[in-house]
Amino acid sequence: MSGTDRLVFGFLLVDAVILALLELLFLPSYIGTVQFPVTAAVAAVTTPLLVSEAARLSPRRRIAGAPMVLWFLTVMAFGVFGPGGDMVLVGNDWRTLLLIGAGALPSAMMLGIVLGKRAKS
Repeated sequence: MSGTDRLVFGFLLVDAVILALLELLFLPSYIGTVQFPVTAAVAAVTTPLLVSEAARLSPRRRIAGAPMVLWFLTVMAFGVFGPGGDMVLVGNDWRTLLLIGAGALPSAMMLGIVLGKRAKS
């Protein structure tokens, strides 16, 4: 990886952390009186984009999967040990499962797609 690629990769990792924090903190959003976790949809779109961009920078699996792993670790760390000791992620809540599933599953699928295309070539 060149110096520019490393800089871009660093921005991708910072972006993964910032997106995870924002998606986590806005997860209990309401529209009127209805729970509307729009951040799960944001996670479903942004995390695969981060993975595909990281995979474009380097053919190594660790580099390509780093944004996904960092996003997941950030959600878990700040969800369980949140700001001021608050627990942001509630254990038996459908929004928690939706956020984790919408962020982790599409990005894992993107990682498999990208690595599969490389193996095929």
